Amino acid sequence: MKIIQFIILVIMFTSCTNPGKVLYQELTPDEFSTRLAECPVAYLPLGTLEWHGDHLPLGSDGMQSLGVFKILAQEAGGIVMPMLFIGPDGYDTIINGREYYGMDCASLFSEQGNYEIQQLPGSAYWVPDSTFDIMMNGIMKQLSRAGFKIVIAHGHGPSTNYIGANAQIFREKYDLTVMNCWGNDKDDLCLMCDHAGANETSIMMYLHPDLVHMEKLPADTSVWPKGMLGKDPRIHASSKHGKDIIDFEVKKMQAIIEKELEKLKLLARI
Repeated sequence: MKIIQFIILVIMFTSCTNPGKVLYQELTPDEFSTRLAECPVAYLPLGTLEWHGDHLPLGSDGMQSLGVFKILAQEAGGIVMPMLFIGPDGYDTIINGREYYGMDCASLFSEQGNYEIQQLPGSAYWVPDSTFDIMMNGIMKQLSRAGFKIVIAHGHGPSTNYIGANAQIFREKYDLTVMNCWGNDKDDLCLMCDHAGANETSIMMYLHPDLVHMEKLPADTSVWPKGMLGKDPRIHASSKHGKDIIDFEVKKMQAIIEKELEKLKLLARI
């Protein structure tokens, strides 16, 4: 039986690249089965509808991770899930009957959050940790049922941290290798490691240049823009830097995927 399982896995993973359709919702059942057999990897963009400065769209988290995952799926194989638009966040609190969370409360956790606690326009994504946990367990259970072996989930910071903290639980409960894209990064080439700063702005400049409006930021660089953490995008952001980030992350994650698939082959051989 182990020999048969090994042969099946070898056949499945022989060619883990397919430059065809990669979005789960666009695949017909036979296209899904073919792509899954070639590479049983699911990519889950962890998005929000959240203030990302005056210059970036509210859906920046999901748009960045979705864009990177589409490129990665073309290069490494696998299927890209629809992006989420809700997630947890820190410093959730109610003051005088009004709810605040995340960057609303940046003054509580960063010197760059130099503004009073306030509801930032457009943010509409927060759910309690317990709700997000139930939702993610449901997603992982369904992905395992569908035949996936590896899940890569990345995007909104607190959601991405949740994935790292619960990877072992998902392995034990659903027999899935689950990971985010943080780790083993080089210099400032990590994926989405600030908030509307030079890193995320550069990624958006590369993926969606028409949606980045740098002119909406203060021209005076001595004035720090509201709701922004990290390096100043007015000085450090560029489409080229965004491409460098994505190229580095795609190459890094492709190598990690190949290594994980080799592990699955070895387990099937034992």
